[in-house]
Amino acid sequence: MESTFYLQDKLLVLKITEEIDDYSVQKIRRRADYEIERYMPRKVIFDFDRVTFMDSAGIGMIIGRYKEISMLGGSLQLANMSDSVRKIFQMSGVLKIIPETNLESILENMQNKEVANL
Repeated sequence: MESTFYLQDKLLVLKITEEIDDYSVQKIRRRADYEIERYMPRKVIFDFDRVTFMDSAGIGMIIGRYKEISMLGGSLQLANMSDSVRKIFQMSGVLKIIPETNLESILENMQNKEVANL
């Protein structure tokens, strides 16, 4: 998993780089928790760009991070889901509580703000 923190907007982007199953979810959970505690972001976006498979362990991991971030006063969003991953989130009802977002437009807006502030 790769992480990027944008200080100006207190945005943490967690890009998952492996399939999400029982084996990998513990590693992803530990790293996500570490990064959330380290940066205390206002918004966390999980980027699923490289994920083609996810099982129910991934749903539990995302719900757990949602609860943790909500308790800290932040928000969680999901981005770049493949059709199969989106379908799992839809069937489980996760997309009713955690919104999907367009990560590229958020990052572009942040760059435009930085240019305007120069």
